[in-house]
Amino acid sequence: MTTAKPVPSTEPDAGAAARPASQLGALELRGISRAYGAHTALHPLDLTIRGGEFVALLGPSGCGKTTALNSLAGLLPLTAGEIVLDGRRIDTLPPEKRGFGMVFQNYALFPHLTVRANVAFGLKMRGVGKAETTRRVDAVLALVHLGEQAHKHPGQLSGGQQQRVAIARAIVMEPPLVLMDEPLSNLDAALRLEMRSEIRRIHQEFGLTTLYVTHDQEEALSLADRLVVLHEGRVSQIGTPADLYEHPANPHVAAFMGYRNLLPLTVTSADAAGAAATGRGLTVRGTAVGDGQLREGGPVTVAIRPEDLRIAGADEPALGEAVAEIVEYHGRVLHVEAVTREGDRIHLKSSGTVRPGDALSVAVDAERALFFPEPAPSTVAATEPAGEVPS
Repeated sequence: MTTAKPVPSTEPDAGAAARPASQLGALELRGISRAYGAHTALHPLDLTIRGGEFVALLGPSGCGKTTALNSLAGLLPLTAGEIVLDGRRIDTLPPEKRGFGMVFQNYALFPHLTVRANVAFGLKMRGVGKAETTRRVDAVLALVHLGEQAHKHPGQLSGGQQQRVAIARAIVMEPPLVLMDEPLSNLDAALRLEMRSEIRRIHQEFGLTTLYVTHDQEEALSLADRLVVLHEGRVSQIGTPADLYEHPANPHVAAFMGYRNLLPLTVTSADAAGAAATGRGLTVRGTAVGDGQLREGGPVTVAIRPEDLRIAGADEPALGEAVAEIVEYHGRVLHVEAVTREGDRIHLKSSGTVRPGDALSVAVDAERALFFPEPAPSTVAATEPAGEVPS
């Protein structure tokens, strides 16, 4: 008989102190990698996930994030490295022996079974007693707000409800770790927002430890305690959402954190007071970041968020000139895509009136323009304790 863990309160006033403790102490990925012949899909990855954490693997298609997840789940064998769960090596075990919960992008529900039967299926396969199965299924259905839909089949549910069934099926097994592979990608925009809140609530109320794969930076920022940004199979940066948002390590991370303007320029000056760069009809003063050194005449990528690039005032030094081409209404502000004299596209936001074809002078504060020397550093910039990121 499987030992039951305390059922979390589902009352609205259940506080953080009432949350159940995570079943996981620490999961260590020690130099895990995966290669397909001469192609390395995942270069050595070192990461420690602590009990109760919500960690997101973030990056574009082909960056290695799903490979990392499937390697951890046991669906792909490792080329090198090891996986250690609370001091016990588990990468030699088959997937079913690792005990992880998995939530897939396509839900993978049994269409001929009811919601209750779908959620109970894994417990039945493990031989859990009927009374214990009923208790645990009732508890998780209440947690995911599906008690009234327990008798229905998946085809009678909305996309968001089906995703909650998939989550319930994973957590009813009381796994030490839940793996989620882009679980919201098949939902519309409104449901994605709703389910983001639901996933975070369920994570907290059930005391889960979660590893979440996504290509959506907004999703990752809103959900995760820590982010692992991957690029071409390598870790670009590890840190909290605030760390990565405010202090991206390189242009790739900056792009994922909302710096849509990435300008290839040439350094004209660099000293303690700041730096300046020019090129392609633009002149920018900014702040040096990253591990590289700025040098006069050297190449630099200047990263600027659209909300930090503005229409210059009458007496304000301008970064350059551009012509508005696309103007999108975003409520209180307009999102403007403009083209510079050299043909480069820049993005800015404006609370004033802008129309396609308008000539614009644009400006940015120096502390909001980040200078990344090129080539971008290949080392990992991590904002966590030593020993938990690759060297």
